[in-house]
Amino acid sequence: MLRLNRRTWIQLSILTLVTVVSCGAMAFNFMRLPATLFGIGEYNVAVDLPRSGGLYQTSVVTYRGTDVGKVKSVEVTATGVRAVLALRSGVKVPADVQASVHSRSAIGEQYIELTPPPGKDGEHFRQLRAGDVIPAGHVDVPVDIGQLLDMTNRALQAIPRDNLRTVIDESNRAVSGLGPELSRIVDGSTALAIAGGRTTDPLAALIDRSPAVLESQVQTSDAIATWANRTAAITAQFKAQDAALRDLLTQGTSGLEEGRALFDRVTPAVPVLFANLVSLGDIAVVYRHDIEQLLVLLPQGIAAMAAIVVPSSNTKQEYRGAQLDFNLNINLPPPCTTGYLPPTQRRSPASVDAPDRPAADLFCRVPQDSEFNVRGVRNIPCEAKPWKRAPTIELCESDEEYVPLNDGYNWKGDPNATYSGQGVPMYPPGQDPRLPPPRGTAPASAPPPPLAVATYDPATGDYIGPDGRRYTEADLAHPRAKDWQSLLVPQP
Repeated sequence: MLRLNRRTWIQLSILTLVTVVSCGAMAFNFMRLPATLFGIGEYNVAVDLPRSGGLYQTSVVTYRGTDVGKVKSVEVTATGVRAVLALRSGVKVPADVQASVHSRSAIGEQYIELTPPPGKDGEHFRQLRAGDVIPAGHVDVPVDIGQLLDMTNRALQAIPRDNLRTVIDESNRAVSGLGPELSRIVDGSTALAIAGGRTTDPLAALIDRSPAVLESQVQTSDAIATWANRTAAITAQFKAQDAALRDLLTQGTSGLEEGRALFDRVTPAVPVLFANLVSLGDIAVVYRHDIEQLLVLLPQGIAAMAAIVVPSSNTKQEYRGAQLDFNLNINLPPPCTTGYLPPTQRRSPASVDAPDRPAADLFCRVPQDSEFNVRGVRNIPCEAKPWKRAPTIELCESDEEYVPLNDGYNWKGDPNATYSGQGVPMYPPGQDPRLPPPRGTAPASAPPPPLAVATYDPATGDYIGPDGRRYTEADLAHPRAKDWQSLLVPQP
């Protein structure tokens, strides 16, 4: 019987231990027998693909460029292909991950790359679990290389063989040395396509709403063409005046500096000026129609005034100047007195004092279509209501219409209590103290009757009363002298 010495037993024990450790390392690290046979340390996730894209069993699965599992199986389904992924349990992958099939090299070796959505990488979001399914909408499959080669072959066959070399040479000349730029274009196009895929609904809404915008462009094609033609004319003028524009750009710096210095000097007063211009702007907005008419008629008026000096220009006359024809038409038409104070209340031209003006408005109150004073205040258009004409702002803003006084031509009865219901002067609507108060209000005390001053004729004693009638006071008249002696004797 063969007996082994102690040293041999030690060597055999060491060899056995190394063999067991090596086989265990191979089984656990390389062959991964526990995970392969019993699924220990991994979980299965399904991926729905429209087509396999060259994916095969045992293909590598990566997450952010790191191997995290393998493809366990690839099966055909009714809607495409379902691949089962075996992922390591220690790797946290978000549930809404994006799966893409790629090739490791030009000869194939497809693998699945898992990419997390932006901002959802980490443990704060739901992770993939055993049994989860990544839908086809989150999967990208590359174009089949055979189909791509067929399409390339058909494209090359469409080009005549004699011109193919020219196409290749020109293409080489066009893209030679532009590798980085083309790479950036491809990367940018890919990023754009990915962003477009994430914003499918807004893009679809934009496409659905674009016909209305395009139709508006078609309807305004004439206006756009006119605008383009005028823009072309302006740019042509810029081109013709290129030298002047260059001088303006090169020499305009000093002017800008002077302008800046001017603004610096007036800076303290500019806020006050702008604040005051606000009220002026409000007034200009209200009277914009008048301003527009003034701007339209002012050049014509200036041209007409300039024309009066044309006949005497370039002549040898001793006196040169404006040629005017003064044709005096006195009382054609006659002056308007309706609406002003009656004759008994008019002041004498000899008076030199300055009494207070009447509390209300005095103006020519004849009908608006009368030939008297056609440019009177009664025919001024209302600013807020251009279709309405009224003499006062209060009447413009009210719903009342202009009513002439006494049918607009003659006094009838007491001028301060006419049958048309209007007094003289004219008060704003609802403010005439001589009219009865509205219903429900206490009647105001009647104002004292106005004092009237009338001018009488010393020869006859006649004067006009407040009611418009002629009266005679004999005591005011001086007896007429009958002879020349009576002129020398004082009258009693």
